[in-house]
Amino acid sequence: MISPCHNHNPRTFIPVTHPPIPMSFLIIQTAFIGDVILATPLIEKLHRFYPDVPIDFLLRKGNESLLEGHPFVRKVWVWDKKKGKYRHLSHIARQIRRERYDWVINCQRFGASGLLTASAGGRHTVGFDKNPFSLLFTKRVPHQLDGRHEVSRNLELIAHLTDAPVAERPRLYPGEKDREMALSVRPQGPYVCIAPTSVWFTKQFPMHQWAKLIDRIPEKTTVCLLGAPSDVHACDQLIAMCHRGTVLNLAGKLSLLASAALMETADMCYVNDSAPLHLASAVNAPTCAVFCSTVPDFGFGPLSDVQQVVQILEKLDCRPCGLHGFNRCPKGHFRCAEAIDPADIPFPKC
Repeated sequence: MISPCHNHNPRTFIPVTHPPIPMSFLIIQTAFIGDVILATPLIEKLHRFYPDVPIDFLLRKGNESLLEGHPFVRKVWVWDKKKGKYRHLSHIARQIRRERYDWVINCQRFGASGLLTASAGGRHTVGFDKNPFSLLFTKRVPHQLDGRHEVSRNLELIAHLTDAPVAERPRLYPGEKDREMALSVRPQGPYVCIAPTSVWFTKQFPMHQWAKLIDRIPEKTTVCLLGAPSDVHACDQLIAMCHRGTVLNLAGKLSLLASAALMETADMCYVNDSAPLHLASAVNAPTCAVFCSTVPDFGFGPLSDVQQVVQILEKLDCRPCGLHGFNRCPKGHFRCAEAIDPADIPFPKC
């Protein structure tokens, strides 16, 4: 489309250009469960702006069930990072190049994903400037721990394609099978969910602290413990510390989406700064998040409509001690967790 320019030369024409509509998107997030969940607002927003443009997603093996049945995702690419990590990277990059994606959007800051992005053959590539391969991207976006939520930082990657980013809630779509699975274990009366474990020791509220909280919850309210198959023993140990009978160990019995479906109808979901926190946000479940060594200002807090954050009020020179946590407290006292009084943690009046 062209329009005449009425200036000194009536024969001069200035073309009126508009950004071309993308033909396809690929989102890359091959980190952990919570990271994939926090990338789902990109799916929602891209679909909202470009409802007819296909959106594909690449994640690590083990996380693919999160996007099973997602209504806005055409295809899920799975990268097996445990078996022949770089050999499989080369294999999947060759497959992706055949797709000729218009935009390849990398939500990670690590080298392997940057290499994959640069070799994906996309017409345009965008990622964070902290990625070691960001110089090979066609667009680089700053990543700063400036108090904004990680969702807002992720949405900066597509701000040029959509609009200014805000911290939108992530979203998952439990299917009929997931809801049936959740319904099969859901208590008849009021219940709360607790996901007591974490990959990182310093991000996990200690088990004896969880036990104190559980003993305060009214007996008529059933407590459902959630976790992976590897968490079964830890949850059994937690139950042994409690002085009440209505505690169910559901660790390893539910899929990720079924866990989300169970959390969705709970009176409250108690979580660490870990993946279950974001699972709860993705279904807008009422959430109480306990932060120990990390802080909400890192940008990984709850986004549900009903939410609370519990953390130590005392100012500690050693807190936060790191972005991801440690396998033990660097100072040896773990005061950021031990000094939280479980009596100060709210619970619903069921």
